[in-house]
Amino acid sequence: MTLHNNIYIRRPTISDSEELNEFFKTVIVDTFSKEGLSHLHEEIKSEIESKKNYLKSDLESNGENRYFLIAIDESKDCIIGSIEYGPSSSLINACTNGELKDFVEIGTVFVLPEYQRQGIGTKLLKNMVLTLKRSGKEKICLDSGYSNAQKVWKKKFGIPQYVLRNYWGNGTDHMIWIVNIND
Repeated sequence: MTLHNNIYIRRPTISDSEELNEFFKTVIVDTFSKEGLSHLHEEIKSEIESKKNYLKSDLESNGENRYFLIAIDESKDCIIGSIEYGPSSSLINACTNGELKDFVEIGTVFVLPEYQRQGIGTKLLKNMVLTLKRSGKEKICLDSGYSNAQKVWKKKFGIPQYVLRNYWGNGTDHMIWIVNIND
C-alpha cells in the first residue's frame, strides 16, 4: 500500500461541487463497469443523482444533515476520494426491521480508479471515524451491494451482521455491517 505524502483530507466547499459531481460520475460508472453492471443505465444515473443530493444536503446544512470529507491530491490539485455520513438509509432500515434507524451510516466511500489500493480510502475512513468519535458516536453502520467493496469491508470489519442473499439478483448479495468505532 502506497500512501502519497501529498494527499490531504478536508471538508468540501461550494466551489468543489462541480468537480465532486464529475468525480461521482467517474467513480460510479467505473464501479458499475467493474461489477459487470454497466448496462444498468437508470441505476447508474440514480446513484449519481443520489450522491449529488447528499453533497447538496451537506453544503446547505453545513454538515448537519450529511457530512462529507474529501481527499485531495495536492500535486495535481484534484479531488481523488470521498466519504460521507448521514442517517441510515431506507434500505438499511427496511432490511434490519428498523434496528439501525438511529445509527449513523458511512457511505459514499469512493476513490478515483487510478488511486485505488493506495490507502486513500483507509485514510478517509480513519479521518471520518475520528470526526464521529469527537461527536460522541460509538457505533456506525455501512452497507454494500458491490462485490469488490464487500471484500474490502470484510477485510476491515469482518463478517457482516446482515447478509441479504440474492438481493440484487441471483448470486448478488447485499451486506450490512455494524461497527463499534471505539475498538
